[in-house]
Amino acid sequence: MKKNLLPVVVIAAIGICCLGYTKEQVAKRPNVIIIYTDDQGYADMNIYGSKDLVTPNMDGLARSGVRFTNFYSASPICSPSRAALLTGRYPQRAGLPLMGPSKEGVAGMSGSQYTLGELFKDAGYKTAHIGKWHIGYNKETEPNAQGFEYSFGFMGGCIDNYSHFFYWEGPNRHDLWRNGTEINEAGKFFPDMMVDEAGKFMAENKDKPFFMYWAINNPHYPLQGKKKWLGYYKNLPSPRDKYAASISTMDENIGDLLKKLDQLGLRENTIIVFQSDQGFSREDRTFGGGGSAGEYRGSKFSLFEGGVRVPAIISWQKHIPANQVRTQVATNVDWFPTLAAYCNIKMPARKVDGQSLVPIINSADVKTNHPVFNWQSGGGNANPQWSVLDGEWKLLHSPLEATKAELTPEGYFLTNLKDDPSEKTNVADKHPDIVQRLLATHKAWLEEVFTQ
Repeated sequence: MKKNLLPVVVIAAIGICCLGYTKEQVAKRPNVIIIYTDDQGYADMNIYGSKDLVTPNMDGLARSGVRFTNFYSASPICSPSRAALLTGRYPQRAGLPLMGPSKEGVAGMSGSQYTLGELFKDAGYKTAHIGKWHIGYNKETEPNAQGFEYSFGFMGGCIDNYSHFFYWEGPNRHDLWRNGTEINEAGKFFPDMMVDEAGKFMAENKDKPFFMYWAINNPHYPLQGKKKWLGYYKNLPSPRDKYAASISTMDENIGDLLKKLDQLGLRENTIIVFQSDQGFSREDRTFGGGGSAGEYRGSKFSLFEGGVRVPAIISWQKHIPANQVRTQVATNVDWFPTLAAYCNIKMPARKVDGQSLVPIINSADVKTNHPVFNWQSGGGNANPQWSVLDGEWKLLHSPLEATKAELTPEGYFLTNLKDDPSEKTNVADKHPDIVQRLLATHKAWLEEVFTQ
């Protein structure tokens, strides 16, 4: 083994030099942690409007940095949202517009895509994935093949937090892995295991820059909050009680990770990004709801605001503004170029749809990078759900959670978010010119995103 170590080290050093990075440049760069929650509603933090939840750690993270109030996921479902985050691309361009696999041996997002894991690894960072993956379940599309040197978690869409089995499409199957090797830790609470794994990774790499993608599996079903939180919320109506316990359990775990970061003396040299992958779920498996988008209509799967508008925060103590709010439209494809800019990493020579948020983070007066943004959920079916946001105007086609009576015969729903943030009234008949303009915008986007 020792005989092979020198060539590996030499090759790694040559790789960094070839990219134009010296050891000194790499050593001075900040660490990065992305905390990506699962099915968390826009309003499910105190600082985003909740009055009945206990979320001091997420709120504290927001107060230590910048939080966004018009931040969007590029998809209302799990896998495309994660593909967009990791590549900086629309899910369509990333090649994963549909839900990823939860069955071993099934490919997901192509290995030809270039991820944040690869971006940071190529820049000399140590890289780790902790938690949920859900964008590929074979050797070519799992985390270790997508730039993550260390990986701990599950590859499918969800697991029971104690047995670590996936129960939702028979036959039941175990899904817990460390670097591609199945591990059995029945009875251990998975959220606590993630904190332990993340803490070990940070401690082992405290003297070198690291990038960690922590994809938390809460408050996604099954809603398995800790006993103390289930007791705390026992008087809330169902299903809010179970959802709330899951949220506060997650908040406690986030606090535990931040404590470890502080104990290691790494907080001021670590950029922390926090975001939910999309809106809260109304699925039967989550008791039909429990989450909240506040005044916004819609939930997971829907392109109404509640399905794609998400809480989002960036914190880097003593380096970016603290306790600030930004109202500009921003999206999860923007984290890729934003983090590259902060860490002085060259962007890849390929199409990236995101744009750096650094100017916006620095100033509330800078214009949005996205005066227009497009969504299409799913593949190329005959009646796809899509939407386009153009300033205050938003046109939706066949939006989930809309009744047939609300839509035009062609399936359109037009709203002005400034006048009607809750998307209650369809004004398509009053503004046919705007409908046609936004329809043309979306058609042009589709043609471009599927051909480049």
